[in-house]
Amino acid sequence: MPAGCQNSSTGMILLVHLLFGAAIGSAIKNIPLALILAFLSHYLLDVLPHTEYNIENIREKQWQKAMSDFLKILLDFCSGILLIALFVHPLTSSGQLVIYVCAFLAILPDGFTILHSLIPIKILKIHHKIHIEKIHFLKHKKISNFWRIFSQIAVVIISIMLFNF
Repeated sequence: MPAGCQNSSTGMILLVHLLFGAAIGSAIKNIPLALILAFLSHYLLDVLPHTEYNIENIREKQWQKAMSDFLKILLDFCSGILLIALFVHPLTSSGQLVIYVCAFLAILPDGFTILHSLIPIKILKIHHKIHIEKIHFLKHKKISNFWRIFSQIAVVIISIMLFNF
């Protein structure tokens, strides 16, 4: 792998997906449309060049070493939820549930991918092939970490702007 490029084992950082999904839930008032777009946003964001962290210990079922992988995922998830809580206006309490459901739907495809590593059933295998092999097609391209990180920062900024939409 060329210097400055990453070869990791999961999708875009969960925080980015959570924020963007929540922002969709905040900006789009048609609830069914917001739910669908939040879910599909995962695949859209995974097409962009992005950084990832490695969860090979989970994939390889090396449970003694996997605690650090689970901690990364938990910290990433909790950071995303905390940021959403900071951006969701308290007066929009009637729409808060939709915002958090949209955030969850936006990370669901990565959940399917992790579940595939643990329970390799046919439908999860099909999803894995599409999600990881087709949608993450830039994963193995020579793209500097600058652009990979820049794309994620841009999504975070766009998400924050959508919260105030």
